[in-house]
Amino acid sequence: MMNYFRGILALLMAAGSTLAGAAADTAPERNGAALYQQYCASCHEGGVAKAPQFSLLEIMPPSSILRAMQGGVMQTQAADMTAVEQQRLAEYLSGRTLAEAHMQSTAPMCSAERAQFDFAARPDTRGWGVDPGNQRFYSSDLAGVTAANIGELELKWAFAFPGALRARSQPAIAGGALFVGSQDGTVYALDRETGCIRWRFATVAEVRNGIVVADWQQGATAAPLLYFGDLVGNVYALNAVTGELAWRDRPDDHPSLTLTASPAVRGDRLYVPLSSLEVTAAADPGYACCTFRGGVAVYNAKTGEKLHTSYTIAEKPVVVGKNAVGTERMAPSGSPVWNTPALDPARGVMYVGTGENYSSPANDTSDAILALSLEDGAIVWSQQMTEGDVWNMGCETEQRVNCPPEDGPDYDFGAATILATTSEGRDLVLAGQKSGEVFALDPDKGGEIVWRRKLGRGGIQGGVHFGMALDGDVLYVPMSDFDGGPRWPGEMFPGMFAVDIRTGEVLWYNRTVDICDGREFCQPGLSAATSAIEGAVVAGGMDGMLRAYRKADGKVLWSFDSVREYQTTDGGSATGGSFGGAAGPVFSDGMMFVNSGYGIYFHMPGNVLLAFGLRE
Repeated sequence: MMNYFRGILALLMAAGSTLAGAAADTAPERNGAALYQQYCASCHEGGVAKAPQFSLLEIMPPSSILRAMQGGVMQTQAADMTAVEQQRLAEYLSGRTLAEAHMQSTAPMCSAERAQFDFAARPDTRGWGVDPGNQRFYSSDLAGVTAANIGELELKWAFAFPGALRARSQPAIAGGALFVGSQDGTVYALDRETGCIRWRFATVAEVRNGIVVADWQQGATAAPLLYFGDLVGNVYALNAVTGELAWRDRPDDHPSLTLTASPAVRGDRLYVPLSSLEVTAAADPGYACCTFRGGVAVYNAKTGEKLHTSYTIAEKPVVVGKNAVGTERMAPSGSPVWNTPALDPARGVMYVGTGENYSSPANDTSDAILALSLEDGAIVWSQQMTEGDVWNMGCETEQRVNCPPEDGPDYDFGAATILATTSEGRDLVLAGQKSGEVFALDPDKGGEIVWRRKLGRGGIQGGVHFGMALDGDVLYVPMSDFDGGPRWPGEMFPGMFAVDIRTGEVLWYNRTVDICDGREFCQPGLSAATSAIEGAVVAGGMDGMLRAYRKADGKVLWSFDSVREYQTTDGGSATGGSFGGAAGPVFSDGMMFVNSGYGIYFHMPGNVLLAFGLRE
């Protein structure tokens, strides 16, 4: 197997040099690299605080970069370039040709009747930061699908994301529409029943988190807002009826800022978790590692006014030394938040999990569960699970110049914390870590550990990676145990666990049978977020299989192999791949919606949204 980290560096750090001359005009003095140096480098290599770094630009699709130059935020800087040069620069930065990434879906627009927003259909999405806290459970009256009838699901329609390699934005259902983001930065409002397009909105960069729609009172007629973030750190509020922009902001000045997780909304407050890709920039020995601090930015949800930021590291980074080539070292840094906060208004706090520190010395809020004040953002309590976890991509280069002495193990909390109440009436905060451990904490005793259970081996992509689900006293824990190489030895436990939250006892475990048979980028584990319905839990695997497990004993009740070609609503085709990210299945009134395709970090690519319905 290819060395995992060298491959990541190749994906994220290598320039798209082979495509530098992909546009028609190939004059060497104006190739992609030269255009970047002339028009972009001074800002994107540290000259402007908010300018995304080169490593972020490299994982953007060329269509998004081109849009920014043609009519977006980079229009002024690109004014002196010809159209051909703008295309060449976009292809150089992304490493892909524009021919490989079509600009727009040709799926049909909805008729006036299908485009009508239904105010009687309030948001169906449950458990993303609102009551009940991040539980990812769909009751039978909401889902219309249970363990008893899930075997009747069949594919109704498929929607293609043009030119995409991954589809990791979890849909939201409201007003009779399905709202979803895409790799090329387009956010779509689709008719739930047919998949026709009600409206589309072009953002600056990839939308890889789920869409969140604000609820409204029955009988209301004012258009609600929906919220999401993009790859380069912008948060958006759109009119859910028309798709018009209500407001947009970048919640932090750091150039590596990215928004991985869905925001949470409650009342007139929006909570936006802050992560970064600075961990990749640290591979460069000349980069002063590191200065990013994770956190949660709090907004007035209606106006876009930023109220405050809850930082996971209280103090700002300062110079603590120099690396072997004389570049300054900065600390403390890291502790990113790439999971949706679980809101606990009764206690006046929200709960988040954090990732590793990027630079030494480590602090005590990395790899931790934090309770942050809803009022002012202060850290109310912190429970650290892995001490001294400091890591960045400099550890995987030959020189290892920016590698901290701790060198990992990179055991983030990527999955969202869950606020739960047992059948005995005890409140718990549940958390799953990339180490393969699951924890129950007491929110009334400063996060005191009630129980902890080691279920998986753990590793760079989990362990527990993107999301668990809860049904009563049963916690469903999808285990990735991704094979990242010899750095994480020991037996792997890919598959689904069911755990009793009262005691931490394992109720059952269903190991995923390895069906990959040598297929490239195929692994048996469960990395993506999972979703529960009455009597079952549904999870997508890195092998492209979607499975429903029975609550009582873990038996697979239904499965679907998504790795195939689909005829799509635009009259063309799309393919499925691995399931990944925090995009678990979404249920609504007898239908199930799920994305397939996770073409990054050594997983099978795909570009399709699948809509299932009960057999008629």
